[in-house]
Amino acid sequence: MDTIQDDAERRIARRILQEREARGWSQAILAERSGVSKAAISKIERLEASPSAANLIRLAGAFDLTLAGLLLRAESDLPRLVRAADQPVWRDPGIGYRRTQVFARADHPVEMVEVELPAGRRIDLPASSYTAIRQVVRVISGALILIEGGERMVLEAGDCLGFGAPCDVTFANETDFPCRYLVILSRS
Repeated sequence: MDTIQDDAERRIARRILQEREARGWSQAILAERSGVSKAAISKIERLEASPSAANLIRLAGAFDLTLAGLLLRAESDLPRLVRAADQPVWRDPGIGYRRTQVFARADHPVEMVEVELPAGRRIDLPASSYTAIRQVVRVISGALILIEGGERMVLEAGDCLGFGAPCDVTFANETDFPCRYLVILSRS
């Protein structure tokens, strides 16, 4: 595992612990509120396991945060100029989903994330992930199936989609090649 990945995992684990302790919750309470097992939470906080995207979404929701909000807190403020080598990277250990935090600052309303979704993989995000943000997706390479509120759309390289009202969303790559896309969001 590369150093940026290791650093990102440490920051995420530390942030989950901080969010839990700030609320005075035990791991059991967080498990009950998030639907993530107490054992998994313990392993994540002790850096014995990397959280899946699905578990991070559930944990963020338990804290009343979006996934982007939780990761932003974990990654803290990046400088105005963010060199490619300094952009935090996180990879879902189960599906290989790779998320690079290209730009995010607490004092700036816009955030940019680059995602690589491996061939044949999908990620499901609940409506709660979108309650405090507005989002646009632009496909860089490959093809992305996006299912938003039951509507299925196929986005190819260069295509761009502005999201509607918060609803459950699925990002899927039904091809044999990785799909890369940018997510640009603003916090409301």
